[in-house]
Amino acid sequence: MKKVLVVNGPNLNLLGKREREVYGSTTLKELEKICTHESKKLDFKVFFFQSNSEAEIIDKIQECNQFDGLIVNAGAFTHTSIAIHDALKILKIPKIEIHISNIYSREEFRKKSFISPAVHGIIAGFGIDVYIMALRSFKYLFKNE
Repeated sequence: MKKVLVVNGPNLNLLGKREREVYGSTTLKELEKICTHESKKLDFKVFFFQSNSEAEIIDKIQECNQFDGLIVNAGAFTHTSIAIHDALKILKIPKIEIHISNIYSREEFRKKSFISPAVHGIIAGFGIDVYIMALRSFKYLFKNE
């Protein structure tokens, strides 16, 4: 069974509480349950990690060799972290960058992603459904390995 890790960055622990007009009302725990349910249908096992610390996120990415795929929502680190980019670039498994909001329709500083060049694909702007879309995308990525 394929194993996929979902890494969530800063402030995503506050899903359902912060800026509901942007991020919706689903909490991180509810989102994890939704993803777990979907991953079972896809015959994957999904694992979750969330941190507000750039260093912890980098450490987790560096430990990803036990996984077959990575979904990363680096939050604000998307726009600032060359170190996360470098960790992703080293990792040799399929990687998908996701964003709940459309980062290209928001503030100017959010339109630059340092991590995009180090991933296989990007899904943004469809609310929490981006997580489900990313999980489903692994069926294609795993088939083409």
